[in-house]
Formats: sequence, structure tokens, C-alpha cells
Amino acid sequence: MDVRTKMQESSPQLSTTSYQSVPTFPLHSTNEKAIPLLGFGTAEYPFGASIDTMKQTILEAIEVGYRHFDTAALYQTEQPLGEAISDALRLGLIKSRDELFITSKLWCSDAHHDCVLPALKKTLKNLKLEYLDLYLIHWPVSVKPGEYELPVKKKDLVPIDLKSVWEAMEECQALGLTKSIGVSNFSCKKLETILSTAKIPPAVNQVRTTSIST
Repeated sequence: MDVRTKMQESSPQLSTTSYQSVPTFPLHSTNEKAIPLLGFGTAEYPFGASIDTMKQTILEAIEVGYRHFDTAALYQTEQPLGEAISDALRLGLIKSRDELFITSKLWCSDAHHDCVLPALKKTLKNLKLEYLDLYLIHWPVSVKPGEYELPVKKKDLVPIDLKSVWEAMEECQALGLTKSIGVSNFSCKKLETILSTAKIPPAVNQVRTTSIST
């Protein structure tokens, strides 16, 4: 049974056009695109714990109307998200990739000027996409290249050059590999550091907030 049949049987009142009622907000960058204010996060902990079921979960989210999906290199969910997008197109759940708003994030081990573009290209390969709608610096922290462990170990921390990392993010947007660029979990002081030299200001500062946040 495919996802469309399954969802219609369990919730016949649901419509694939319900996403049209989700409010959006324009991102003021050189490539403006409105971001749906309701998004579907693909993070879980431990990371990668539900890879086998993640694709089906995302397909069902598309079926009920989600169009904004948030992932990250760290989450290990870029690949199942990409597979779900391909299946959604094949099943007719969406008519084109342009109906979706896809956000991903640069991990700390790639927060180095020369690592940013290769990291984004790897993300796009995982997602089977030609571009992202939004690419974020996950945290204002750098660790040694290749380190993906959490929690981040103090011995792996290295000074972050925010200006040069942001310059590389701007290059990614200029190349058309992402429509907009932004940051995540940044303080006002660190935002000021970027804004002091930025040619393209961050379109977003995504801040982690959960029920257990203090």
C-alpha cells in the first residue's frame, strides 16, 4: 500500500492542498522566497535512530500539508528526506520541488572557509537537490574538520573565523546553491560580527527552543 492510499484510508478528510492555508513570511535576501511559518523538523536523538522509518514519516507529513522541512548534516536525515521528496514527486503528492522549502545546516566541523562549499555540495547530493531554500550555520562554533560527535569535546574546539565562514556562505548563495543564507543559535554580539562585513545579511537566526529549555 503506498502512502497516498494509506493516508486517504486513515484520514480521508485530509487534502494535499491544505498547505495553502499555512502563513508564510518573505525572506529579505537577494533571492527572496517566502518561508512557511510551520515547518517539520527531522532531528531526533540519538541521531539516526529512526532512519528506516524517517522517509515514510516525511511522506505522510507532505501528504497532510507540510511544505517546509528542516534538516542538518548532523541529524543524518538529509538522505531519507531526499528520498521522500523523490517519492512525493513520483506519487504526485507535489507537482514540483519548488513547492517545498528545504532548510539544512552547516555543522561545526565544516565551519571553516574552505569547507563550507564542499559541505553544501554534499548536503545537496544527500538530498538529491540542485539547491536549498535556506542554509544555516548550525552553531557559532568551529571544531576540527571531520568531528561529528556530540557533545562537542573541548579538545576539538578551534577558533571560529565568522567573517570568512560567512564569506563562504555568501559564495554559496551567489552560485545559486542556496536561495538564502542564515545562522542558528547566534547571540547579538556574534550577529554584529557578521553584519560588520557582510555583503548579504543573514536572512534568519534560527534559535533552538524546546519544552526542556531553561
